[in-house]
Amino acid sequence: MIRIITDSMAGIPKELAEQENIEVVTLFVHRDGREYADVSMDIDGFYEDIYEMVDDLPTSSQPSQGEFEAVFRAAAEAGDEVLGIFTSGRHSGTLDGALRVARSVAASHADFRFCLVDSLSNCFDEGFPVLAGVAGRDAGCTLEQCAKLVTDSVACSRIIFTPESLRFLQAGGRIGDAAALLGSLMKLCPLITVRDGETTTMAKVRTHKKAVAAIAEKFREDIAQFGFKNAVVQYIGRPKEALAWAKEVIEPICKSAVAVIPVSPVVGVHVGPALGISYECERPLPGKLTPGFEVPVYYS
Repeated sequence: MIRIITDSMAGIPKELAEQENIEVVTLFVHRDGREYADVSMDIDGFYEDIYEMVDDLPTSSQPSQGEFEAVFRAAAEAGDEVLGIFTSGRHSGTLDGALRVARSVAASHADFRFCLVDSLSNCFDEGFPVLAGVAGRDAGCTLEQCAKLVTDSVACSRIIFTPESLRFLQAGGRIGDAAALLGSLMKLCPLITVRDGETTTMAKVRTHKKAVAAIAEKFREDIAQFGFKNAVVQYIGRPKEALAWAKEVIEPICKSAVAVIPVSPVVGVHVGPALGISYECERPLPGKLTPGFEVPVYYS
């Protein structure tokens, strides 16, 4: 049997993980002396006072080596193979930690096979490749075939979001004071995406309202040209705007119901209140991967 493992930064809801038999290894958020397990926390409850967090940003931490040890050792002792899909190695050391433990377990279990894939992203831009691996497993594919479905999904998926302000990115040191000041004065809202595993700016638009409209238009263009498979509206903060945007704007574009899922607080506390979309197309999306850039895949 192939076990599918991912991390909580993918933001896969607990009910979906249980339904699809996905094992989710949690990251943690630390605030006011308390530690929250990302996988089991009340995300909307945590985000209720996110606007006040900018002056004292919560921190985050990776899964423990002990948790990875338990997951990989259980699989090895059961005679199962592992397909792991993890958040971008350029965003977190989670994949490196998983790889170290998987190799250690393989060293003491000669028949243990694993394949770990760098999703090169997070949120449901990581979640879609996970679900591609699930589909392969359920169809009876080999470990190698499942991994190919995962890497294909990485190339065909995209996330775009826009923060309401630049204050959180400034407070976390992700943009400088001068850039934040200029952006605020000009009311610039960046459209943020991921390319080759790195967070980057797709465009800068005047006002949050126009930025949200620009995201919807890019989504419309992509699915018209490259085919539509899946979409998830994502938000950091309060869900009201996201629910309305999904119903009034995104669902008419894709002509189907769209799930609305909060972003993992491990990501959210660094970005602040934001709105966006993760989606998967039928064919590779230009701009997701530089030509010649290969998705990192690690086998035992």
